[in-house]
Amino acid sequence: MSAQSYSTSLSVDRTPDEVVVAVTDVRSWWMTKVDGDNRAVGDEFSFRVPGVHYCRMRVTELVPGETVVWRVVDNHMSFIDDQSEWLGTEMRFEVTGTDDGTVLRFTHDGLVPTYECFDICRNAWAFYVGDSLRSLLETGRGTPSDPDTLTLGAEAARIG
Repeated sequence: MSAQSYSTSLSVDRTPDEVVVAVTDVRSWWMTKVDGDNRAVGDEFSFRVPGVHYCRMRVTELVPGETVVWRVVDNHMSFIDDQSEWLGTEMRFEVTGTDDGTVLRFTHDGLVPTYECFDICRNAWAFYVGDSLRSLLETGRGTPSDPDTLTLGAEAARIG
């Protein structure tokens, strides 16, 4: 893991197993429309925000109550020049049980400050992980985006 990669953590009053189940329920906290599945190692899933972002990921690690890792295998962002920025990066969700519940550490390993997309992606992850996933865990309801109505400007205003 790169020390400069984007990372954040949150604590919730849920079991580690409940946190991993919520992470894999991407339609409830990230994008309402996702193609494919992400519940087993080797599964691939993708989302498309028309005219803005397409991403396909492969599940490379899934340990109940402990870890979820997705590797980006295909990606296109309309708002950057270097289309390789996300390719090969990994989204890591590491779960640790505590006396008070669970700590979830999210790292987008390879998303570094020198990347053109860093500021937009950092803001998006702060919203999706820090707000939407947290809300799903705490209330049972996240705030995922509908990719068919999402625009870069609207999303930047929502999360910026």
